[in-house]
Amino acid sequence: MAGPCSAQLQGEAAAFTAALRTLVNNPQFSPFPSMAHLGAPMEAGEHVPLAPGLPFPSVALHVHNVSCLQALEVLTSSVEYGLQDLCKLCIRFIKDTLSVEQVCEALQAAVTYGLADLQQHCLAFIEGCTAAVVRTQGFHELSDVVLARVLRSDRLAVDELDLVQAVREWAHVSSAVLERPVPEVAALPVRELRLPLLAPNELATLESHNQRDLLIPVESIAAAWRAHALRKGSGVPSHLCRPRRGTRPRDHHRHLDPHTK
Repeated sequence: MAGPCSAQLQGEAAAFTAALRTLVNNPQFSPFPSMAHLGAPMEAGEHVPLAPGLPFPSVALHVHNVSCLQALEVLTSSVEYGLQDLCKLCIRFIKDTLSVEQVCEALQAAVTYGLADLQQHCLAFIEGCTAAVVRTQGFHELSDVVLARVLRSDRLAVDELDLVQAVREWAHVSSAVLERPVPEVAALPVRELRLPLLAPNELATLESHNQRDLLIPVESIAAAWRAHALRKGSGVPSHLCRPRRGTRPRDHHRHLDPHTK
């Protein structure tokens, strides 16, 4: 088994090395740092110690304290240049070293490049520590499409009220960066917020805050109030009435179950 400071090659090492040689130190095509020597070809499955001071990346990701962010940069290049073995190695490294601070960047890259396995791994990670993830810079830098995908999960470990606040903070950051109105940048992810789960006093406070930035469409808030008034979730998409794993129980939740008589 590879140690904490080593990596293991999989696949055709000779072909892998030859592909890298065509890119490294090529001023026209190389996405990698300059590396004068790749070293001798290695056998598939060989363990290579990761020594400090070596440039990143190399065939075996030669670095002692490489961050997930650097691995993501290499992953991007490996996908763009069709280096499948390097791509697989990067994905494995990212999965093994994933952290709260980097998981959103990893998810964004996984969605961008259609890496389904990495997407699932990142989402499961986010579901396990959602409250911490939503406070990271990476969360605030997610695209609206990827954020909406996260918000569709039933297994997010955070209360809906905190999730609404996190989306509001994300929307203000995105609005400033993209120079577009808050309601416009947030239109897609806001649809996934489960407003009927909020208690009446929480919904009233939300409505008051909403007057300042118009984050949430008026009709969405009205639908949540209607669910309270009718004491049932009819008229609201069923998934918006379904508590998530981290949702704090509230008395009215039992009325939102469409199967409850």
